[in-house]
Amino acid sequence: QVQLVESGGGLVQPGGSLRLSCAASRSIASIYVMGWYRQALGKQRESVATITSGGSTYYRDSVKGRFTISRDNAKNTVTLQMNSLKPEDTAVYYCYAAWGSDYWGQGTQVTVSS
Repeated sequence: QVQLVESGGGLVQPGGSLRLSCAASRSIASIYVMGWYRQALGKQRESVATITSGGSTYYRDSVKGRFTISRDNAKNTVTLQMNSLKPEDTAVYYCYAAWGSDYWGQGTQVTVSS
């Protein structure tokens, strides 16, 4: 099993930046896919960005060019740098790991509002 703990959410104005971090309870070197999902109020959870153990990345179209995902296998962390934030990015963001089963963090709120 692996526990995931997110941090870094908060309130930011449109155009601002936030950096989300996900700390894993074990080594992530053997975890093939890690990533970030989000769920806005009244909507389904959706993928935001994922990264494989080999460094291949995926981004949903609406965040391409604004968000960057990275992983540090030595520190067992996955980070999501979010720039040029928009009100439609407002959601609870969840860290995700695929390691036999699907693992999720508890979520961190990101609110983009003036």
